Amino acid sequence: MNWISDVVRPKIKTLFKREVPENLWIKCPDTGQMVFHKDVEANLYVIPGSNYHLRMTATNRLKAMFDEARWEAIPTPEVAIDPLKFRDEKRYVDRLRDAKAKTGMQDAVLVGVGEVEGQKTTIAVQDFEFMGGSLGMAAGEAIITGLDTARSRGTPFVLFVSSGGARMQEGILSLMQMPRTTVAVQRLRDAKLPYIVVLTNPTTGGVTASYAMLGDVHIAEPGALIGFAGPRVIEQTIREKLPPGFQRSEYLKDHGMVDMVVHRHDLKATIARLNGIMMRTPAVPAAEAKDEPEPEAPALEAAAE
Repeated sequence: MNWISDVVRPKIKTLFKREVPENLWIKCPDTGQMVFHKDVEANLYVIPGSNYHLRMTATNRLKAMFDEARWEAIPTPEVAIDPLKFRDEKRYVDRLRDAKAKTGMQDAVLVGVGEVEGQKTTIAVQDFEFMGGSLGMAAGEAIITGLDTARSRGTPFVLFVSSGGARMQEGILSLMQMPRTTVAVQRLRDAKLPYIVVLTNPTTGGVTASYAMLGDVHIAEPGALIGFAGPRVIEQTIREKLPPGFQRSEYLKDHGMVDMVVHRHDLKATIARLNGIMMRTPAVPAAEAKDEPEPEAPALEAAAE
């Protein structure tokens, strides 16, 4: 054994080895560009060069939307865990446990109430990281709770959608959330309160066939995949080549399926403006409120007199 090459050099390498976090750099799925993670995070998870919109977690969504990143978390009802005792490659309870450990969430939807440019608003966010944002009993209850909270507090309701569809491990119980959420949407509509849907990448399956397409206004993020069945399934079914950009936000806007495509940086201001129009309460951005000029000294003296 060579003591210099086999013992000394490995020890020296270990001594000066630098631990590099795995998520230090992010690769743009569109261009392959490597971007520093902190830069992407500061840019609301939009790749600076290509403007590609990465997925955001539910917590980051709420932080980006609410003024001063402050909101009241709305608790949601507990539901039966694994009512069908489902098992495929893994038990459903094990999949749920792994998803909870990975995301820190109890299920795929978070609900919060706070201010968006000074306007009280209820927001629910569907997180794709939790089992593909799939719609199960817990997610259905959370969305219904969000709709009912908005109705009881007299606020607009904004729903950020990101889902692969219904959760197959819950079978018919998952599919029943489609009519249940539809009824809750109708109750909000009867109360004459706004319901704004933000479609993010991806929005597919039974979610698209229910509450995701029942909003008063439908906003889509750039490049988001939106549809019931995926493009590959459609091509195999109809045996025809689909047009470029089919089922993407811009294509759907051009064909009247969504009302507007809005960059993530402009979402908060756009939603606040829409809420102000529909609630007849104009939004006042926090930045503008702080920038208002102070009265001059003579005016203050006159007021004091």
